Amino acid sequence: MTRKLISPAAAQTPHSVYVHVPFCLRRCGYCNFTLVAGRDDLIGDYLAAIEREMETVAAPHQVDTIFYGGGTPTHLPTPHLEQLLKLTIDRFPPAEGYEWSVEANPADLSDEKLDLLAQYGVNRISLGVQSFRDAKLELLERDHRAADAIDAAQRVRAKFDRLAIDLIFAAPGETVDMWRDDVRQAIDLGADHLSTYGLTFEKGTTFWNRLLHDDLEEVDEEVQREQYLAGIEMASAAGFEHYEVSNFARPDCRCAHNENYWLGGGYYAFGPGAARYVGGRRETNHRSTTRYIQKMLSGESAVAEAEELTPEELARERLIFGMRRLEGIDPTDFAAATGFEVDQLAAQPMHDLESHGLIERISERIRLTRAGLLVSDSIWPELL
Repeated sequence: MTRKLISPAAAQTPHSVYVHVPFCLRRCGYCNFTLVAGRDDLIGDYLAAIEREMETVAAPHQVDTIFYGGGTPTHLPTPHLEQLLKLTIDRFPPAEGYEWSVEANPADLSDEKLDLLAQYGVNRISLGVQSFRDAKLELLERDHRAADAIDAAQRVRAKFDRLAIDLIFAAPGETVDMWRDDVRQAIDLGADHLSTYGLTFEKGTTFWNRLLHDDLEEVDEEVQREQYLAGIEMASAAGFEHYEVSNFARPDCRCAHNENYWLGGGYYAFGPGAARYVGGRRETNHRSTTRYIQKMLSGESAVAEAEELTPEELARERLIFGMRRLEGIDPTDFAAATGFEVDQLAAQPMHDLESHGLIERISERIRLTRAGLLVSDSIWPELL
């Protein structure tokens, strides 16, 4: 299934909405996302702030995709979760054939919340499982265990059209066989979509500090490569399409919301740290939840950073996002959508990447090779 880059004109009016819910019970050791832990006292003011921010867009505005991310959206108490759902659907009614995704944590996904989400039309649950091994979950400082994840996945599978499962590989001490067990369990539970991410040690996290003090040890790079390739092999054998560097989907089950990002479409975004792209302008809100709330409730803008992308910057960004997708890019479509030939932007880097076997030109497309997939993060700076 090949989809074309979205032209700048078509990206002017967004048809996707992202809502950031920053609340968690606690912060996991590897996490550097925008969130607050143990601050449920802020939920009421957060919802008031979100409502004010959404009011900056003329309503109703019909959209094709909605995505609640976090944080942990399902951490919201049921009455507050319903308030957010109602606010969203009133201002952004879903179009026919829509996708509405909600990130969920196995530990707080009660039947009451599942019923509420289904009642309001949510049709895709993205379950933050990370692992089905208790020892690994404990190491990652997750607040659920394998039994919770299995139970949550089964209940989601029974009530929703789509179940997505996120997994982390390369946890300290993890072997390839251990990782295979995680992937196998996710497939057996009937997931439609898998996202697999290698554990990273981000500056400012407790894992980073533990790494510096030799309290944690990174998995050997060769083992990490074996684990990544094992995930590809197992998902492909089970009928999943590997469609983006870290993402796999059963037929017609790609994440439409993320596809819009990767193809260059516009999107609204609300909440602390949320980044939007509207009319060629990118804006990012304050990452501090308290600062965001303060700004919105005092009638000020919550935007912390803004930039107008030049046509060339936009084209380079689209080149990278396009190359992250396994089908790569069609140079003719790329030029029509951006106004730039690929060789105008990166002739020498593309030549070098091809000569080293990291990209290939096949069937009038340019795409990563298997070798390129393994080092993709080091490729993108070359194209910028």
